[in-house]
Amino acid sequence: MDLQELLSLADGEKAKQKEIRVCCCTSTGCQAANSLEVKKNLAQAVKDKGLSDRVDVVGVGCMGFCGKGPLVEVSPNELLYEEVKPEEATSIIAALDGGEAQPVQGDLKHPFFAGQTLVVRKHSGKIDPERIDDYIAAGGYQSLCKAIYEMTPDEVVREITQSGLRGRGGGGYPTGLKWATVAKMPGDQKYVICNGDEGDPGAFMDRSVLESDPHLVLEGMAIAGYAVGANHGYIYVRAEYPLAIKRLNKAINQAKRYGFLGSQIFESPFDFKIDIRIGAGAFVCGEETALIRSIEGKRGNPVPRPPYPAEKGLWTNPTLINNVETFANIAAIVKEGSEWYAAIGTEKSKGTKIFALTGKIRNNGLIEVPMGITLREIVEEMGGGVPEGEVKAVQTGGPSGGCIPADLLDTPVDYDSLAKVGSMMGSGGMVVMDKSTSMVEVAKFYMEFCREESCGKCIPCRAGTVQLYTMLDKILKKQADKADLERLESLCQMVKDTSLCGLGMTAPNPVLSTLHYFPEEYQELVTHQSPVTSHQSPAMP
Repeated sequence: MDLQELLSLADGEKAKQKEIRVCCCTSTGCQAANSLEVKKNLAQAVKDKGLSDRVDVVGVGCMGFCGKGPLVEVSPNELLYEEVKPEEATSIIAALDGGEAQPVQGDLKHPFFAGQTLVVRKHSGKIDPERIDDYIAAGGYQSLCKAIYEMTPDEVVREITQSGLRGRGGGGYPTGLKWATVAKMPGDQKYVICNGDEGDPGAFMDRSVLESDPHLVLEGMAIAGYAVGANHGYIYVRAEYPLAIKRLNKAINQAKRYGFLGSQIFESPFDFKIDIRIGAGAFVCGEETALIRSIEGKRGNPVPRPPYPAEKGLWTNPTLINNVETFANIAAIVKEGSEWYAAIGTEKSKGTKIFALTGKIRNNGLIEVPMGITLREIVEEMGGGVPEGEVKAVQTGGPSGGCIPADLLDTPVDYDSLAKVGSMMGSGGMVVMDKSTSMVEVAKFYMEFCREESCGKCIPCRAGTVQLYTMLDKILKKQADKADLERLESLCQMVKDTSLCGLGMTAPNPVLSTLHYFPEEYQELVTHQSPVTSHQSPAMP
């Protein structure tokens, strides 16, 4: 199959689609709110009304507005129904045949949707993630075919480099540079790994992408394999994501049947197969060297770098590791070109970023926004602000990030700007807090998480996180004095400077950022009320 044949196949699949599509979200969040029963009743209502020749009921991936689920969208009518109950399905379908209409609660022009720029989530909520035909109809696998037949591996690497894409897993390392390093490594065996070990509290971006558009990730990995000279890929997914695993397995099997994965892809000499490895839920396995050891069947402990995985990774072979969202950007870049992608975002932070907007916020769910948008635009306009009172802080970057106070809400959301205020992009968690939130409690919560998730290999992280948690607990019990605050900050710096991997290096960030921006909350809890020495700038993650 060449590109023209694939285009013809896509046109044929689009032609098969019926006049009206009733899309019901069947991702994890909406399933928990009984969306499968809603979908079943919608399909039965279509049958009962004799509309099967005109109306398709489609189970789709996440539509984003998770706090309002189950969601049902009717296209091309552009109707959005929120918090749909199974018994409301009949009236939704009746309205399509001139019957009494079910009230439409949602609005696709709502700021929550209007402020988004969709690249990775372009197909989410529009296609059935369990049907490869839907993905093909939406242009799927055309980028892989283009790369194989119209580009050399070096040209693919160059295109990714020129796009300015940086790793979406939190580190922000230039993706093209990582690909180029693996590509130039000698050896017949190389690997591509997709890191789907998403473990940050409040984060569910990668889970949603895998559940909603698994073929997009597979296509990105196959393009990466072609570019760097790898013939084998692994997707490492945490066991807590059973729906994502189910849909990935189905997608891999479908892609094999169509010749998009396996041997002689698109009847070319290029071979690439993908296997799934299921993680046992250890947060530290999100660190790339720990993840590699876990795939190898060893305990998931980090190891010192260098050598980096690009040089000696899986079974000592050159290995490319990117996270889910990074791979999900690749097909669009190859299809539309690096200049198109680089025009989105800022000078040093290109493209879009998906965030899980949660916490004390009116509109919660998944958003995909261009880099450079401000926190205020996200929280107050798209998120609708807090239900009561005012925003106190926004925590970005999960346990590795920091708490940004309300007076810095005009901070642009990009790698450098967040680092300057003592936080980080992370994988995309964004938790909003109101005036009722205790920032010392927040610091303790994240430190407890890091203490529990430390692999214990290095003493600074193993013992340091325990001591930091104990000190925060002591402060909250009002048993600490001013000297304890000084010791707390000193210990934070020691853990950052001496830990083996990113878990320990960044674990103190929530403590340091709350100490810097909310010192009065710590002072109120200590017995000696001397002011905390203020910093000129927050400690950088």
